[in-house]
Amino acid sequence: MKNLVIIIVCGLSILACTPNPPAEEGKTSQELYDYDVEERVASLGITLTEPPAPVANYVNSVRTGNLVFMAGKGPNKPEGGYVAGKLGADLTIEEGYEAGRLVAIAQLSALKAEIGDLNKVVRIVKVLGMVNSAPDFGDQPEVVNGFSDTMVEVFGDRGKHARAAVGMGALPRNIAIEVEMIVEVQD
Repeated sequence: MKNLVIIIVCGLSILACTPNPPAEEGKTSQELYDYDVEERVASLGITLTEPPAPVANYVNSVRTGNLVFMAGKGPNKPEGGYVAGKLGADLTIEEGYEAGRLVAIAQLSALKAEIGDLNKVVRIVKVLGMVNSAPDFGDQPEVVNGFSDTMVEVFGDRGKHARAAVGMGALPRNIAIEVEMIVEVQD
């Protein structure tokens, strides 16, 4: 196990220290996209809000260099509260997909609060989707697609990411899905 930890730590160090590919060097945020990302968000009917303050001893995001590590977020309903329940018992795949989309909106809101302008996003790098699952539920990827599809709708190919979609026996407050992500941004 010690060797595995060393490999993971070394891998993250390499990722954090690797410069942008040559094609990205020197580009301004306006040159990353052939559209305005924030206008695209609005055209998709997405309303970003001020993210709530964390309720425990953590922060919504941590930036180190050009990487932003986003804390896990749940599916906030526009009218308040969370989408709660277990997929495969209380909720359908379609309801889970919509919950994943709500998590994407929560993450976009928190990311905008951190970086100020979503046009600075170079790439959604990595996503971890955790689905509150009944013991025999195996369609976690279809649920997390609600999050992933939204990132691609907003950022195009720059929204495509490496991903894990896993089942959990329980999530905080019985939320249906929680997603954390790593984002590469420009200065």
